[in-house]
Amino acid sequence: MNSFLKYGLIFAGGVACGVVASMAVNRGCINLKPVASGLISRGLDVKDAISSAVEKAKEDCQDLVAEAKAEQADRKSSKA
Repeated sequence: MNSFLKYGLIFAGGVACGVVASMAVNRGCINLKPVASGLISRGLDVKDAISSAVEKAKEDCQDLVAEAKAEQADRKSSKA
């Protein structure tokens, strides 16, 4: 099977799944509001976790820079 036919069949399958899902949503078979709110809630939890990890890393880097500046000042004062 050549790649053009393979990818064409994959695309056609995706279109068919999209049509079936669209028909199910339009008929009211699937209530998406609770699912969507659950997904958004989980996404916000992930965002908060990532933000706190980034903030902690930022604070650690600032602490390292402050310590390095203090050591540099000590070296300069001991040379003078």
